[in-house]
Amino acid sequence: MHRRDVLALALGAISGSGMAAGASAPAPLHIVTTHLPPLVMTPGGKQAGALRELVDALCRRLDLAPSVDFMPWRRALYLATTMQHTAIFPLTRLAERETQFRWLAPLYEENYIFMAQTGSGFDVERPQHMTGKRIALLRGAAQSAILRELGFRQLVEASSIDEIHRYLLAGMADAAFGERNIIHSSLRMRGEEKNFRLGAPVRSTTAWLAGSLDIGEAEARRYRTAMAELVADGTQEKIFKQYGLA
Repeated sequence: MHRRDVLALALGAISGSGMAAGASAPAPLHIVTTHLPPLVMTPGGKQAGALRELVDALCRRLDLAPSVDFMPWRRALYLATTMQHTAIFPLTRLAERETQFRWLAPLYEENYIFMAQTGSGFDVERPQHMTGKRIALLRGAAQSAILRELGFRQLVEASSIDEIHRYLLAGMADAAFGERNIIHSSLRMRGEEKNFRLGAPVRSTTAWLAGSLDIGEAEARRYRTAMAELVADGTQEKIFKQYGLA
């Protein structure tokens, strides 16, 4: 065999092995979320949020080091459905979303309630009689589908939890609809627990870490297995207790 043929074979072997390695290496994971205390908190504070800590523990278990970006919820949803190898949390699993995401791991049981100012005309104990009222909610959130199922049509969307609160104080909405622990946290942070009334949960769902569809089902099973391990060894409960969620 000529020297140049040996060199060509060697170069081909190197090239082939490099391609194989490149093909087997998983793409870096990008995670998007938003500020939803006590579940997720913007970086810089004393606590990261219960679900942020849980997702961090899950990624460590899977030997992943994803980038995490905070942004308005609607933009986070857009990126998770248009960018490859992108995950989002906490995402409510609904029938209309089933085929839009790869469902990676269940994180948290959500309970949705109505909240209204004390003395307002909205009866949080009988929301079925309040369907003509204006309801504030987070833009792009699953609450809109739940509210429409319950018969509400006047939905006032806000870009943040703070904006929802402002809408209520300014009389731009009659009530708000959201996750119970997020609402409790928002009121505690403002010292306004006595100024608002909260109803009983009207819907319970599960919040997930969900990913873009290019993430394969085999990889998704790895996430679910690791999440089951975090539940079994008490990691999830320990994190939740730190935030008063367990």
